[in-house]
Amino acid sequence: MHESPPPLPPIRPAEARALAAAERISAARILCTTVGRAHAARELARQRPEAAVSCWFLDDYQRQLAAAAPAPPNLRLACQPDFPEDRVELAVLPFSLRGEAELTRELLQQACLRLEFGGTLVSSVDNPQDRWLHEQFQELFEKVTVQRHDDATAYIARKTAEPRKVRDFRCQFAFRDRGRLIHAVTRPGVFSHRRLDAGARQLLNAAEVAVGMRILEIGCGAGTVAIGLAARDPTASVHAVDSNARAVRCTLAGAELNALTNVTAELNSTGSYGQDGTFDLAAANPPYYADHRIADLFLSAAHRSLKPGGRVFIVAKWPDWYELAMPANWHDIQHWPSKLYHIITAVRP
Repeated sequence: MHESPPPLPPIRPAEARALAAAERISAARILCTTVGRAHAARELARQRPEAAVSCWFLDDYQRQLAAAAPAPPNLRLACQPDFPEDRVELAVLPFSLRGEAELTRELLQQACLRLEFGGTLVSSVDNPQDRWLHEQFQELFEKVTVQRHDDATAYIARKTAEPRKVRDFRCQFAFRDRGRLIHAVTRPGVFSHRRLDAGARQLLNAAEVAVGMRILEIGCGAGTVAIGLAARDPTASVHAVDSNARAVRCTLAGAELNALTNVTAELNSTGSYGQDGTFDLAAANPPYYADHRIADLFLSAAHRSLKPGGRVFIVAKWPDWYELAMPANWHDIQHWPSKLYHIITAVRP
């Protein structure tokens, strides 16, 4: 007996308003983003079975959540660093008020570039008093239609010319590890953009690399920890994993920039990397939100991936949750303060 897929959560206001505006626009090639589970893309594909509809995700975990619900056959869910290269007639981009400003700017620019002449961009934000998103539209389009609602603001613009200036949002920065200058590549939407995260610095300071060691970084972001550790010993091999498609691309770009051949990277949000029980060291800098759900996933992935006797290193703002959660599955648990953070380390039995 097959279990029915879980129902979709309610559509969020920004996406609902963008969908309502997009439904009135004729188009056969449609590009969407989502602040939920591809609600707008799913509905547009259902309404227009002859259309080709793509919904783009930066994070593969979010794509998998969306893929769990039934979808029309003409809907494609894509997780990749950038929008698909195909030209489209309609782009539908809902945003959250709490989203990253630089990522929003880049996605608006990409959508404008992907539109064919005469194509339409529909965007929205869950802020009925919005002014900022309107300003971004005005930089890209000659005429912008504004639709204000009590829960969101939507914008509609038709492409009549290419953007006057195309901005490159990529960034390179450098940091030192054990005396070596390391170069990193970042982009909007990748942790952490334009700088070495302070927690990553403490993780680098704590971890030691031995000859021939196999190292795993879980949630690699821009790959600063993976690249820093790989640079210490060419006989060590480092495998970096992230659910963010841009993070994987940035990590590989950073490895190439530093002429490192001992770094690999993988897009994966499952916690199982096909190399169970083969790593000597696992490092992770889990996000501090989601009530430790992601930290728990990272620990499970580390436990699965490490050899018996392999060691995990975690950097965290507070050690309390780890002290309670780890004793059942880990030995030799230690933690100590490191600047404004704590390093938690333990051995897989």
